[in-house]
Amino acid sequence: MTPDRNPDLCQIITQCIAASPQQRISFAEFMELALYHPQHGYYATNREGRGMQHDFFTAAHLGSDFGELLAEQFAQLWELLERPQPFTLVEMGAGQGLLVQDIVRYLHRQHFECFAALEYWIIEKSPALIAAQQQRLQKLSDSWGHLHWRTWDEIPSQSIIGCCFSNELVDAFPVHQVVVNQGELQEVYVTVSDSPANPFQEVIGPLSTPRLADYFQEIGIDLLSDRYPDGYRTEVNLAALEWLNTVADRLQQGYLLTIDYGYAAERYYSPTRSQGTLQCYYQHAHHNDPYLAVGCQDITAHVNFTALEQQGRRCGLSTLGFTQQGLFLMALGLGQRLNALSQPDDLTVQEILQRRETLHALIDPAGLGNFGVLIQGKGVEATQPLRGLTVPSLLG
Repeated sequence: MTPDRNPDLCQIITQCIAASPQQRISFAEFMELALYHPQHGYYATNREGRGMQHDFFTAAHLGSDFGELLAEQFAQLWELLERPQPFTLVEMGAGQGLLVQDIVRYLHRQHFECFAALEYWIIEKSPALIAAQQQRLQKLSDSWGHLHWRTWDEIPSQSIIGCCFSNELVDAFPVHQVVVNQGELQEVYVTVSDSPANPFQEVIGPLSTPRLADYFQEIGIDLLSDRYPDGYRTEVNLAALEWLNTVADRLQQGYLLTIDYGYAAERYYSPTRSQGTLQCYYQHAHHNDPYLAVGCQDITAHVNFTALEQQGRRCGLSTLGFTQQGLFLMALGLGQRLNALSQPDDLTVQEILQRRETLHALIDPAGLGNFGVLIQGKGVEATQPLRGLTVPSLLG
């Protein structure tokens, strides 16, 4: 692998570093620019063609089953909310827009009354992704009239009755990196390098904000205890907490469904995970060097679901359950879809094998099936179990 770098983006980051008081920026600022710069960030320049599908894939890339099974859960949520008109689905971070059609078409076929009440909003940060989504979904948008793109600023406080949901969104939020250094908790910063092979290098310094220390205190993790070795390095996703504040504020009554890869806090900050969870993806290969292909690779970090649960409580959200994607989808009917393949309807052997492989990929415990599914609620009573939650909470 001989990755490229985006020279324009590298120049912009270099200028930001030069303009900062100590000629360094936090890793979170670097990651924000690398992924979300409106002209040169990864999500602006890698939306089609050689872009994201060449670097990674999500459950939505595996056909319509994932979206259709999510639609089964959404239909139940509509019933539990006593069939509101409208029922607003807010997809946050819709990527290439693959889920929208699968969800809407399935509700139209199988739950028409829910479909008739539906308003579907997409909230997307990247202008380039918005353009790609609008192009892909133009026919649906024109013919249906209930698909809209919104920003959080356009949505009044306490106005949404429905469900806000995301699939592999929170893992891409910019994270701070911290390190245990000689008995102190310090932060990783990015500065300019003298090496022509790599324009950036890391330096260690005091925490950029006291919120980083507060974060660990709130989740009950003491990185300065004897459990953690010197040099222990990990991430803090403050942006996820801010995002959750915003979602909870806009939600009047309903649900927040978060699907992503991650762990509860004790597992996330295990002493054996001494270099954190940061991963980069470039042409379906993964590595841990965020400076290798700046602007041309995805950068992610696992999600601390404990932090989302605790922040949700502070914002008025109750935790309704936490499970694994494989169990979630099986509870919503994926098992029945697998069983139906034993009595194929006009399918060739090759088509059956391909479909079986696709369905198994969604529940593979070594892959997508091990993703976490967190469902939180506001103004709702847990009198009836949610269809996708058939096991006790794993958060502990």
